[in-house]
Amino acid sequence: MIGDSASTVGAGREGYLDVVRRLAAAQKPAARSAPAYSRFVNRRIGRYLAAWAYRAGLSPNAVTGISAVFTFAAIVLLIVLPPSWGQGIGIAALLLVGYAFDSADGQVSRLQGTSSPSGEWLDHMVDATKVSTMPLALAVGFYRFDVVPIGWLLVPIAFAVVSAVLFFGMILTEQLRRRTAGAVPLAAEQPGRPSWLRALAVLPMDYGVLCISFVLLGAVQVFVVVYTLIAIATTAFLLLAATKWFRELRAWTPTPSKATPQKGDLR
Repeated sequence: MIGDSASTVGAGREGYLDVVRRLAAAQKPAARSAPAYSRFVNRRIGRYLAAWAYRAGLSPNAVTGISAVFTFAAIVLLIVLPPSWGQGIGIAALLLVGYAFDSADGQVSRLQGTSSPSGEWLDHMVDATKVSTMPLALAVGFYRFDVVPIGWLLVPIAFAVVSAVLFFGMILTEQLRRRTAGAVPLAAEQPGRPSWLRALAVLPMDYGVLCISFVLLGAVQVFVVVYTLIAIATTAFLLLAATKWFRELRAWTPTPSKATPQKGDLR
């Protein structure tokens, strides 16, 4: 308790820009496959928010909670309001702020030295919920206000499945790589120098681009085309990534001692 108070006082005395500079120096490198908005815009905004949250004495879990409030407020608006320019701009803004706070919680954790399994679990649970509920909320809202042909609603419904599988695949692959002693991480996940070509190539799968696309809700027909293209690109990425992940994990051959099955283990 005394240590926490001292840390809070120290955070309050440290200047905002000093915190930003310290965080920039300590921030872990982004994966080379990170898309442009997430890497070059969202991480920077998240850094500024993390410095503010740190000086305000907020915990990483509190920052995760703020992210969830903004994100799920936008998801609710997809259901309760008819598509319009005002609704689209508001939803996009809420989603982008929520995304920035989602980047900030881990940075606050590094500043405070309070990283924990429970914090990581909470962050992943919020992310898993939003990637599934957002497209479903879009489908419900469009159905309520009857603004698109009924058949198009299959696109966000399918996108919900793709997003959930992609998120689960990324998390599971990361966990399995940690269990494979001596295994080399996926090249796409290794930190390295920023590549604008790579960052732009995966831009259609950028969550930030998806958030921005909701600005087009005032022109529903245009939004439908853009959203469908994003869904198709994300599906293609999932298929390619899943194939690569499976080949990588299949290539790892455990030693007999490591291969001994334990009670409750999955094959």
